[in-house]
Amino acid sequence: MPIYDYECNKCHHRFELKKSFTEDSSAKCPECKGKASRIISSVPVIFKGSGFYVTDHKKNNPASTPEKGEKSGSTPAVEKKIEKPKPAAAVTPKKEN
Repeated sequence: MPIYDYECNKCHHRFELKKSFTEDSSAKCPECKGKASRIISSVPVIFKGSGFYVTDHKKNNPASTPEKGEKSGSTPAVEKKIEKPKPAAAVTPKKEN
């Protein structure tokens, strides 16, 4: 059974009650016996397992990276040749007459 938080409308006392899902959501304050309202709060989310954090390493997907020599369903990528930069032409100083 879930635990619900309540706050009294009269004395503002906060308390918790265990109630089933099918039970009525109304409650009475244990201090002053006044009417209490349910407090809605955010629920923490806990991710269990690997792969949820940036610091986790990414596993390689063997289907998306074919090995050399294997054909994939798409056209092969064209390899780009990287050219080495050419050395600058030597500048010869001009002779003054």
